[in-house]
Amino acid sequence: MTLQRHWRLILPGAGALLLISALGWGLHNTLDKTWINTTIRGHGLSGELLFVITAALAVAAGMSRQFISFLSSYAFGLGFGFALALAASIAGCTLSFYLARWLGRHWVIQRYGQKLKPIDDFLRGHPFTMTLIIRLFPVGSNLMVNLAAGVSAIPFWPFLFGSALGYIPQTAVFALIGSGITVNSSLRIGLGLGLFLMSGLLGLSLYLRYQMNKNQPFSR
Repeated sequence: MTLQRHWRLILPGAGALLLISALGWGLHNTLDKTWINTTIRGHGLSGELLFVITAALAVAAGMSRQFISFLSSYAFGLGFGFALALAASIAGCTLSFYLARWLGRHWVIQRYGQKLKPIDDFLRGHPFTMTLIIRLFPVGSNLMVNLAAGVSAIPFWPFLFGSALGYIPQTAVFALIGSGITVNSSLRIGLGLGLFLMSGLLGLSLYLRYQMNKNQPFSR
């Protein structure tokens, strides 16, 4: 491969990822309760769409999904806020996955290769189950998982469905907390912490069961 062709492969993806990273940095300094109160609340469908689009871009650029869930339920209440936060998280996951897969494979591997390899190895065997497990654990980087999946050969749909299902507990946790800022905050925070712990234990249980089944010899 010539040097010129090599750069043609790298530059579009690097440019796209750098652009969305810069956008994420800007959004990180914009998304707060003041923005919600002045731009989102009371603006009907346009405010809801603006929130989902902005939040999806922020998640794709690496912003915490938990923070987005908190803001969403603060803006729209528990039920609708949960739904919009989950939609934004799934959209952000999809965006960063395809940016890595279609545009930035070479740049992502060069920049994050060592960090992504353990995640790639973990996801490769059973994409849906492994994605679900890694999403349920309350640790790790959402962006790193998306990038690792994007630069690998993991099928998109099992990854997406595993992510969507695994996002639900933590989205519910922080939606509970965000919606309880003024009313019954202690109860809602307590429920949120309980769900948070349960999701982590569920992820650990699934992982241990997977490891046990993997190590069992095949028998007819």
